[in-house]
Amino acid sequence: MGNQAKTFLLLALMTGVIMFFGQLIGGRTGLIAAFGVALAMNFFAYWFSADIVLSRNKARVVGPMDQPELHQLVEHLASRAGLPTPRVAIVEDPSPNAFATGRDPAHAVVAVTRGLLNVMNREELAGVLSHELAHVKHRDILICSLAAVFASVITLLANIAKFATIFSAGRAERGNPVAALLMALLAPVAAMLIQAAISRSREYLADDGGADIAGSSLGLASALEKLQRGASRGMVTATATPETANLYIVNPLNLKGLGSLFATHPPLEERIQRLRGMRM
Repeated sequence: MGNQAKTFLLLALMTGVIMFFGQLIGGRTGLIAAFGVALAMNFFAYWFSADIVLSRNKARVVGPMDQPELHQLVEHLASRAGLPTPRVAIVEDPSPNAFATGRDPAHAVVAVTRGLLNVMNREELAGVLSHELAHVKHRDILICSLAAVFASVITLLANIAKFATIFSAGRAERGNPVAALLMALLAPVAAMLIQAAISRSREYLADDGGADIAGSSLGLASALEKLQRGASRGMVTATATPETANLYIVNPLNLKGLGSLFATHPPLEERIQRLRGMRM
């Protein structure tokens, strides 16, 4: 399925979920109100997904005067990729990581954590940025950003449903409080499944595309090895959320046990091995 079809599917799914929650909480009146909310959410999710994602991950857009070397490197790599230069954002988080967001290449944002800037050399940083620019070039960023917004909406609705069920206890309501509470408990699991449903093959394609943009696969391979060492020590990106985990170059959360079933990324070992084996 192409990214355009996935975009429409996600928007339709978000509409259905919001309306379903509305009916459970408020019956027919809730259903009608939820439909209006769903239309507004779809509009804002599509046009303002980048701003929503940046806000959720505490990312701050910086200008060339703030980070001249980073801006120069992004501009150089974007030129190699045949892309307009995206905005650049910094996340004040000591854990090394990066992500890209936006609805299209003309409105893209590439964000890196402070930890990434601190631990990567120029070749490794170029590899990471090239990977994110490959996502932009492949137009993965809209579908991934919408998935992140959708998962955030599900989590928000789950919390609202739990409170609504508690406060409506003992009163005659047109909705179904038991079903609402059940959905509220299951919704976070659904949100994680949405993240896992984003095709892992997109990460492999971005690795390949990033190697082409950078002119070498070794910088990204070395960067992923550093990120792997951080992951093995249990490092997490504190500013990231489960709903936006699919956007990052490596999973920002420390998933173990059953949590690994919801992993949004392929194993780092496989990605590193593929990159080391490339002939360019």
